[in-house]
Amino acid sequence: MKKKLMLIDGNSIAYRAFFALPLLNNDKGIHTNAVYGFTTMLMKVLEEEKPTHILVAFDAGKTTFRHSTFKEYKGGRQKTPPELSEQFPFLRELLDSYGIKRYELENYEADDIIGTLATQAGKEGYDVQVISGDKDLTQLSTDKITVNITRKGITEIESYTPEYIKEKYGLTADQIIDMKGLMGDQSDNIPGVPGVGEKTAIKLLVQFDTLENLLNNIDKVSGNKLKERLEEFKDQAIMSKELATITKEAPVSISVDDLLYEGYDPSKLSTIFKELGFNSLLEKLEIVDEDASNEVNEITYETVESITDDIFANENSFYVEVLDDNYFTGEIIGFALSNENGHFYLPVEKALASEAFKKWAEDEEKKKRVYDAKLSIVALKRKGIDLKGIDFDLLLGSYLLNPTESTDDFAGVAKLHNYTDVKTDESVYGKGAKKKAAEGDTLAEHLVRKAIGIELLTQPCLKKLDENEQTELFYDLELPLSLVLADMEYTGVRVDVDRLETMKTELAERLVEIESKIHELAGENFNINSPKQLGVILFEKLGLPAIKKTKTGFSTSADVLEKLENEHEIIKEILTYRQLGKLQSTYIEGLLKVVQKDSNKVHTRFNQVLAATGRLSSIDPNLQNIPIRLEEGRKIRQAFIPSEEDWVIFASDYSQIELRVLAEIANDENLKEAFTHNMDIHTKTAMDVFHVSAEEVDSNMRRQAKAVNFGIVYGISDYGLSQNLGITRKEAGKFIERYLESFPGVKNYMDDIIMKARETGYVSTLLHRRRYIPEIVSRNFNLRSFAERTAMNTPIQGSAADIIKKAMIDMAERLKAEGLKTRLLLQVHDELIFEAPKDEIETLKQIVPDVMENALPLSVPLKVEYSYGATWFDAK
Repeated sequence: MKKKLMLIDGNSIAYRAFFALPLLNNDKGIHTNAVYGFTTMLMKVLEEEKPTHILVAFDAGKTTFRHSTFKEYKGGRQKTPPELSEQFPFLRELLDSYGIKRYELENYEADDIIGTLATQAGKEGYDVQVISGDKDLTQLSTDKITVNITRKGITEIESYTPEYIKEKYGLTADQIIDMKGLMGDQSDNIPGVPGVGEKTAIKLLVQFDTLENLLNNIDKVSGNKLKERLEEFKDQAIMSKELATITKEAPVSISVDDLLYEGYDPSKLSTIFKELGFNSLLEKLEIVDEDASNEVNEITYETVESITDDIFANENSFYVEVLDDNYFTGEIIGFALSNENGHFYLPVEKALASEAFKKWAEDEEKKKRVYDAKLSIVALKRKGIDLKGIDFDLLLGSYLLNPTESTDDFAGVAKLHNYTDVKTDESVYGKGAKKKAAEGDTLAEHLVRKAIGIELLTQPCLKKLDENEQTELFYDLELPLSLVLADMEYTGVRVDVDRLETMKTELAERLVEIESKIHELAGENFNINSPKQLGVILFEKLGLPAIKKTKTGFSTSADVLEKLENEHEIIKEILTYRQLGKLQSTYIEGLLKVVQKDSNKVHTRFNQVLAATGRLSSIDPNLQNIPIRLEEGRKIRQAFIPSEEDWVIFASDYSQIELRVLAEIANDENLKEAFTHNMDIHTKTAMDVFHVSAEEVDSNMRRQAKAVNFGIVYGISDYGLSQNLGITRKEAGKFIERYLESFPGVKNYMDDIIMKARETGYVSTLLHRRRYIPEIVSRNFNLRSFAERTAMNTPIQGSAADIIKKAMIDMAERLKAEGLKTRLLLQVHDELIFEAPKDEIETLKQIVPDVMENALPLSVPLKVEYSYGATWFDAK
């Protein structure tokens, strides 16, 4: 087999991926877009090229041997955004998991490592494939070396061979260096000859072959101005060529033979994919979990054909299995029980038909330890059984003890507590299209092992919760909340299907109208969804200023178009067209797919064990993310209606709860004063930061103050704030600095919480929810910086999440105590949505603010606003 070496420019590809993809976060809050983009590129080239040898080269530092020639080399580059910097350690870990060698060399760039190894390998007869986002490397192209440059971010590749370079530029690969010497390179701060661009450089090199020959024959150049510039900047051109030349003799300590690639270890790769939250990529690996083949100890259990009272004890570990990921629509496939009487498998048909089982399940005095109380309650309620008496939930307990572990597979959770006597669901049921229910003894034993796991792990978990001062958090907040959420999920929300269908039709008509208007403004028909065609229309035909270019042309990304909104009427129409298209496909059509036909309801599921901060999320459908910036998006809420005649939707939400929590935790007198006196907090911030009176605060000042207020809560960096406000990073940094000067309590809180996190390894919310942050003491600056931001914002976000959870429990109890028919339907971030009879509205106006504002006693007043109407849209 022919030997093939692949050399990847690590920094270049990571940068391209970071700026090509939107900022993504995993469940731990770590940004992952650069790593994700890099990984998708890597998977693609490994599959297509099948290299025998591979290396990813990285820059070793900011200073290289080129700086001794020109100290301003790369001097114009902005500091790497922290959102990208924090991803490099994970990128290196990913490569290690792939079994791919990585290398960096002090005083040299990745280009030089690649140039040296590519040249060596070419001489040894390797087929060499270089991958980068930087066209500088095209100078390495030979009949043995192909340089592949990423386009359209990282999704497409343009391959530079000597023939292609000749066709594209009319030059040889060596002349690329001469071209750089003449035209310079703004990205690397290589000066070149002022006024000489690519076309002029190519024309001169076609005539004179090399830079040196050109400079020796300046008198033969046509054009006096050009002659003068070449004469004046002769030395600068020679220096620029030297800077642009990739060395092929770097003192690398590895050889091509060291770069043998023998494939990846699936278990190692699956671990890092899980950590990063790359679930879609995980599926492509088709990995069978190693634990699946592990030997497990034998167990003795009984399959109960006739269910009687004597198999139940006063305390029971009870496991309910629903194979379908969506347990509202999925069928129960079996039950298992473990108690002092033994271990039992209960066939589902026998159990559901048994009066003894129903009586036991609904007996509050018969205590049940379960795994996923919410799933168990909803699944049984659909079968007419009201499960009661739950006094422990292993999934919830484990989540509080391990909040950054996102697995909900029983074997994965059990493994966290050193119980390995159970196989993974994937090994028993399969995955994807191959997934199906096991039968007979295989199913029975698998479920019984889970029930035994609950039995064995309950006391160790309770002990650990007690040690962490989290027993109250578990029993007073999370466990009762799971019962409230189960009710909400089972109840569901009524949807006006006819209204949704009408919206779908109206939106389709609107899209046609906007498309027609765009074509009219453009003066021709074209594919609006084609970035290339759109770019030609906007930047060539209409002559709009090109803000960002990609390898294939002009960028038409949302951030670019938003900056051009005032330049031409067409931009606003294009932005609207895109937003409405997403509304149509993702939300309207998405909702219609999950409406239950018999009830016209959707039953979203609330994930209680996902976010490390304690916040709830919702899926199938996600009702927390319905976009409301556009009127059409807000109108989707018109389709959510009460399920009873003469009822209304009642919505209540906390006003600026996270900023109030910040004032409480930081004990900042300025913030507390603003909230105590019911001031507009963004105006107050603008007054303090800009040193103006309330009357002098304009809308732009307030907008900037609002961005920094919420930015502080989420640990925003100068880069993040600059992107939000469209200002430079330097301006954003100064803004944050002035904010912290104005609110010294916040600054002290940030310093103190970081110090405390370093000492203990974790941070806590007001109710003792913990988040462990081991990276806070990392020697890696980027990882440590990320950890510090996490330490600052987790207590704020987590405490706000705890408060609304407590309010939900208190509301459920209050509605019951008052004998009201009102039902809690949804939680959307800081908002609670109810359906209620009209004659209970006056009561709700009193009790909802009372309960929500007093969910947790704070020195800063919590404020709740409410509204109601015929639909969710009207309750605004």
